[in-house]
Amino acid sequence: MNAGNVAAVVYNPVKVDLDALRAAVAAEENAAGWGETLWFETTKDDPGQGPTKEAISAGSSLVIAAGGDGTVRAVAEALHDSEVPLALLPSGTGNLLARNLDLTLDDVGSALETAFRGRDRKIDLGLIRIRHDDSTVTQHAYLVMAGLGLDAKMLAATDDDLKAKVGWLAYVRAIATVLRDKNQLRIRYRLDGGHTHSVRAHTIMIGNCGSLPGNILLLPDAAVDDGQFDVVVLRPEGFIGWVQIMVKIFWENGVMRRTTVGRKLMGLTKEVRALNYLTGSELVMRLSQPEKIELDGDEFGSAVAVKTWIDPGALTVRMPADD
Repeated sequence: MNAGNVAAVVYNPVKVDLDALRAAVAAEENAAGWGETLWFETTKDDPGQGPTKEAISAGSSLVIAAGGDGTVRAVAEALHDSEVPLALLPSGTGNLLARNLDLTLDDVGSALETAFRGRDRKIDLGLIRIRHDDSTVTQHAYLVMAGLGLDAKMLAATDDDLKAKVGWLAYVRAIATVLRDKNQLRIRYRLDGGHTHSVRAHTIMIGNCGSLPGNILLLPDAAVDDGQFDVVVLRPEGFIGWVQIMVKIFWENGVMRRTTVGRKLMGLTKEVRALNYLTGSELVMRLSQPEKIELDGDEFGSAVAVKTWIDPGALTVRMPADD
C-alpha cells in the first residue's frame, strides 16, 4: 500500500473533461493504494508554474500534467531539480514530449496507470535566458525545442480557431504564408565557449528531442538524456534549397533512417548547405534585429539575444513500468 503517497493534478480546464478525469484518477489512485489526489487549476496568467509549486508545498509525491504542451512545459519548469516526478496526461494537438518518449497519447487509463504505478526516468531539461526587444530578460525551461525565425513566425501566423478544429493541419496554411517572407536571421553565435561565428539563416532550432507531429524527425540524433542539445540551421537559397531540406527531413530522416539498408545508403549521401546540424551543451546567440522565438510550440515574444544550455538529468518523468 502507498497511502502515504499523494498525487497532484495540474490541469488546464480548457483541455480536459474535469468530471471524467476526476473519476478516472480516483479509480486508479484507489487501485494503486495512494491517498486522495490534490487538484490545481491553471489560468491564462499562470499556465502551471504557480499551481505546481503549490502542489510541491502540499507534499505531493507526483505531479500529473493534464493539458497541452504549454501546461507540460510550465509544470516541468516548476519541477526543475525538485525530485518530484512528472507524469503526462496528453491533451491537445502537439503532445511533443509524450511523442518523443513514445507514451500513449489517447488512452487516459493507460496514462494514469503509468502515473501511479510506473517507473521513474531522469531526462535532461533545456534552460534558456532571453533578452527581449524591450531590454527585459526572462528565463524559461523547455522540453522539446526552441526555435527562432521561420519556425516561430509559422506559429505566429497560425489561426488558433483553425488549429482547434483540425490540429496540426492548421500549420499548412501558416507555412505557405511564412515561406513568402524573404527576411533572414543574421546571428553571431558561440557554441560551448568556442569561437564566435556568423550565420544567415531562415530558421534555427535547438532541440532536446527530435520528433514533431506528423512523424517528422527533424533532429535524428537528439536524445532526451544525453546531456546535450542538437541544433539545426536551415538556410535554403531559393526553391532548390527547400527541396534539399524536404528530402533530408522527410525522406532520409523519415524513411531511410528506419531501415538498416536505408542507413547504409544514407552514409553515401552528401551533406547539403541548406541544412546544417550542430551539437553542444551551451549556445549563446546575438541577433542583428529582434526575432520571434518559440518554446515547445508557444510564442515567447521577440528576442535580441539568447543563451541556452542543458541541465542533464534535471527532470524526473514517469514511464510505463514494463518498458
